[in-house]
Amino acid sequence: MKLKKKMSNEIPSSFDEVITALKEEKIIAYPTEAVFGLGCDPDSENAVQELLALKNRPWEKGLILIADNYERLCSYIDDDQLNDMQKETIFSFWPGPVTWVIPAKKTTAKWLTGQFSSLAVRVTDHPLIKQLCALYEKPLVSTSANLSGLEPCRSVEEVRRQFGNRVSILEGEVGGRKKPSEIRDALTGKLYRQG
Repeated sequence: MKLKKKMSNEIPSSFDEVITALKEEKIIAYPTEAVFGLGCDPDSENAVQELLALKNRPWEKGLILIADNYERLCSYIDDDQLNDMQKETIFSFWPGPVTWVIPAKKTTAKWLTGQFSSLAVRVTDHPLIKQLCALYEKPLVSTSANLSGLEPCRSVEEVRRQFGNRVSILEGEVGGRKKPSEIRDALTGKLYRQG
């Protein structure tokens, strides 16, 4: 899927700061296909708890992981539960703004899955996030960058207004999508959120 707005492939000067923040178990903000996201290292319970507190988001809801490729998600999801047709359907939408809910591995942390036995995952087509995941060699936790009751941020300036210095920001442009990613169940095809 092509993004309407052209996104730069140049690595911004904020890249090193964001990688350092991830390694230090801190929260980052970054552009996605539609809005800015908040994220952290998915393997850091401390970082995830800080992110949930910042967003005032209940842990039970679970989180989304985004990555630059499918293989990077495989240590968190149990794709043995998917048949070839289900995998083919998923891959036909990736990279792109469709998030799939896939059975989680039994070893996947509850701070990621919440009350569920599945995990929402997406392979992004945003060039900066693809580069970030490739350099960090992990997927990122992803939730919209907004405080409770406010609209999701669509610019660096909006992120700074809402979060101040509580997050490290990967500077860049969001894609041209007006709505957040679509969310579907990989096993049933059920639509959870229209994109």
